[in-house]
Amino acid sequence: MRNMPGQIDIEALCQAKGLRITEQRRIIARVLSQSRDHPDVEELHRRAAAIDRRISIATVYRTVRLFEDAGILERHDFRDGRARYEPVPDEHHDHLIDIDTGEVIEFSDPRIEALQLEIAERLGYRLVDHRMELYGTRRKAEG
Repeated sequence: MRNMPGQIDIEALCQAKGLRITEQRRIIARVLSQSRDHPDVEELHRRAAAIDRRISIATVYRTVRLFEDAGILERHDFRDGRARYEPVPDEHHDHLIDIDTGEVIEFSDPRIEALQLEIAERLGYRLVDHRMELYGTRRKAEG
């Protein structure tokens, strides 16, 4: 689920990067742009094939790799054994993964960002990038 605002136009990013955009790639790009979750290739294929049944899973794999190599998609491994994808975000965010349902919640917290910078500095480093993934289960309601 995408909890962060904004929708990224992958088709426009492809054009800006000079990628040749076939009709099947256009459909895959639109499916990715409209996704509010972090789909894996099989889910992307299911959604794209619902629009054009001629799209093969091999085409989806090749397209995802092309988009990833071009810096348009970001690949995640949320410990569920499948690579999942999201458009490279305009703004940094982290992820909380519900290990019971697989739901991915995007969040950003300036306190966490500041603490990470502070830790890197204390250890003698200049932080250039990071990725944080939290894994949890929903708390049961007390009562």
